[in-house]
Amino acid sequence: MRLRLCQEAVSRLAVQTRQAKKTRNAECAHSGGTRSRVALRPRAEALLSWYDRHCRILPWRAKPGERPDPYRVWLSEIMLQQTTVKAVAPYFMRFVTRWPTVRALAAAPLEDVLRHWAGLGYYARARNLHACAKAVMERHRGEFPSEEAQLAALPGIGTYTAAAIAAIAFEVRTAAIDANGERVLARLFAVEAQLPAAKGRIRSLGEGLLPPTRAGDFAQALMDLGASICTPRNPSCVLCPWMRACLACRRGDAETFPRKVPKPEGQRRRGAAFVLLRANRAILLRSRPPEGLLGGMAEVPTTEWTHNFDESAALAHAPRPQCVPLRWRRLPGVVEHVFTHFPLRLTVYLAAIERSTVPAPQGTRWVALSELADEALPTLMRKVIAHAISQRSPL
Repeated sequence: MRLRLCQEAVSRLAVQTRQAKKTRNAECAHSGGTRSRVALRPRAEALLSWYDRHCRILPWRAKPGERPDPYRVWLSEIMLQQTTVKAVAPYFMRFVTRWPTVRALAAAPLEDVLRHWAGLGYYARARNLHACAKAVMERHRGEFPSEEAQLAALPGIGTYTAAAIAAIAFEVRTAAIDANGERVLARLFAVEAQLPAAKGRIRSLGEGLLPPTRAGDFAQALMDLGASICTPRNPSCVLCPWMRACLACRRGDAETFPRKVPKPEGQRRRGAAFVLLRANRAILLRSRPPEGLLGGMAEVPTTEWTHNFDESAALAHAPRPQCVPLRWRRLPGVVEHVFTHFPLRLTVYLAAIERSTVPAPQGTRWVALSELADEALPTLMRKVIAHAISQRSPL
């Protein structure tokens, strides 16, 4: 009797399991049919409805009913390249407070722009920002053009940035797809091609979703969805307005998209940095060449940064004020920094001059320690100076 009841229970469980599989298979088959493709096709209206309820409040975004300012849109897009919203927000506010218009920014000295940009990284963006402001004044009488082609012809504005300005500032019906948007669309359509080669395919898919109006809101909605829901890790699929339409979600492998070509790791470079202090609490600085890595930024003197750096010859490159004997001391530890294409390791040497009237060697200048905040010092050099100051003896 007990055996028969157990057999009946197993039989019922098997029937339920087959029925569950049958139901899932029917749903999958339905999702492949014409009716389901219509029902499950991602709709711009669903994303815009979600955006109306959950859009981020950002200092560069126009409030509902306000017309976006092309200058603020452009400035934010340049600052946000390869940088986070959290990092950009205070820089953006300082820039628009000091230079509220493109005309004001174009009239500013480049050194002033670089100084206000210091710490945000990727300093070529700051130089291009200033050049672009000047070009807008010279070519377009101080007004940003609305056409993508004209925008893309300006310094520092690429394909995506041109589309973003056109869509957000001028409501041009174009697909502006940033890294967040690429991730959303790659998952939505399970794009197997690898980035960066897949960019064209992803943009084409985005163009197919464009609503007839609200191009700017659609672009920003994609950004917000990728930033808050469709995140690189642990995406919150159950909260996504496109969950039922997302192929990667249905497959269960959303985190594997977008596919990317592995980046080769750059070979480490090494060098030495020289921190020279004067008795009146001044430090020796120089400016880097205007072009190239950290172009136009301030720095303490350094050797070249090479793969085969010879530490034993480092002091041959140390600054030497005339008629002043120096005793350079190599500090314990190193300063490490990672650039886009290579990691860097610097040893730091420190020396002090007891006099306060020693002229700076050619190509350098003395700057009061109290005025370092006004210098265009990149993060690397702030690390070097902090490392040295923490180990110096009081002057």
